[in-house]
This record gives sequence, structure tokens and C-alpha cells, in this order.
Amino acid sequence: MTEENLLNADIPQKFKHPETGELQVDLLLKSYQELEKRQSQAPQLPNTPEEYPINCDHGMFQPDIDINRRLHEKGFNPDQAQVVYDLAAERMMPMLKDVVAEFRAEREVEKLVNHFGGAEQWSELSRQLFAFGKKNLPADVLDNLSSSYEGVLALHRMMKSGAEPKMVGRRSASVQGGLGEAELSSMMRDPKYWREKDPAFVAKVTQGFESLYGA
Repeated sequence: MTEENLLNADIPQKFKHPETGELQVDLLLKSYQELEKRQSQAPQLPNTPEEYPINCDHGMFQPDIDINRRLHEKGFNPDQAQVVYDLAAERMMPMLKDVVAEFRAEREVEKLVNHFGGAEQWSELSRQLFAFGKKNLPADVLDNLSSSYEGVLALHRMMKSGAEPKMVGRRSASVQGGLGEAELSSMMRDPKYWREKDPAFVAKVTQGFESLYGA
């Protein structure tokens, strides 16, 4: 086998003339140029780990140089490195939400203990509030009110008033100028209530429940 035949034997069939079998250099050159173009457009490995343009706008954490160094050693380009950070944020988001929710709940309980004169007093009062709410309020309303400091104080005012919940149709409340239960439930799903704890917004919801159920 001649040198020319040996070279042609390793050339893909698409680069050979369909009739003569000769190498079509123009097609081979065009394919090579397209390959170079794609490689030049692909994200390249930065010269140093510090040059990774990692985006951490979510604010949960910042780029870590040790992690970047390991990614750089493995040949991760900037897009691949960003995916690693994005996946970490995606995994951490639910856990952080749970931690924040637990922290807020602990702070709310601490405020209630201080407001009502100590752990022993709060323990007894919380039992009474739960019994009162379970007897007089819908389960979802009781759950919502008991999830915040302001809601528990509203529940306490209802119990102290000794009044039964108003026999006002929940749908008619809006007609009379107040907020109906559906509207209040919708407001409680708003991030301003459950995430941001906007004082004015929370107070509006709490007052709405007090008005609706007879504090």
C-alpha cells in the first residue's frame, strides 16, 4: 500500500469524491475551519482560578477560591464552573428557608414568653389559646394566627374579650367594608406576610381576622 493510499484509508468517506474516491481537500479544509471556529467560540479555561466570572447574585454565598482552584485543576470552563455554583444554590435554597423559618419561629416564641411574663406563664397560656382557637376558629385561621407574634396577640385579645366569633357571613364581610376570609388567606400567601414580615401588612391581616371573628 502506497503512502497516499494509507493516508486516504483513514479519511472519512464524506471527504472523498463519490466516484473517484480521491480526497476532496476543499471539503476537508472547510470542516477544519468550522471546527476551529466552534472551538474559538466555546468558553475557554481561564488562566487562573481567580479569573472565573462567577455570578452569586442570590446572596446566599460568594465564590470560594479553594473551590475555584479545584474546578480549574479539573479543566472546568467558566460556564461549567457557574453550573456547579448554581446547583449548590439550588440545593441550599430549601435548607436555608427551613433554617430561616425555624429561627424566626424561635424569635417569635421568645417575644411571646417575654410578653406574657415567662416560660411557665406562656406554656399555660398557649394551651388555653389553642383550646380557645380550636373551639371557635376554622383550623386554617388558627394555624395562620398562631404562626406569628402579632397573630397570637390577636388570638389572646379574642379570648380575653369572651365574645363568640361574630356570626357574619365570611363572604359578606367585604360587602360591609371589611376583609373576607378568602381575601385574608390570599394576603397571607403574599411574601410581604410570610417572608418579609412587613409590619403594616401583618397588622392589616391580623386586624382583619380580629374584625371578622369578633375580637
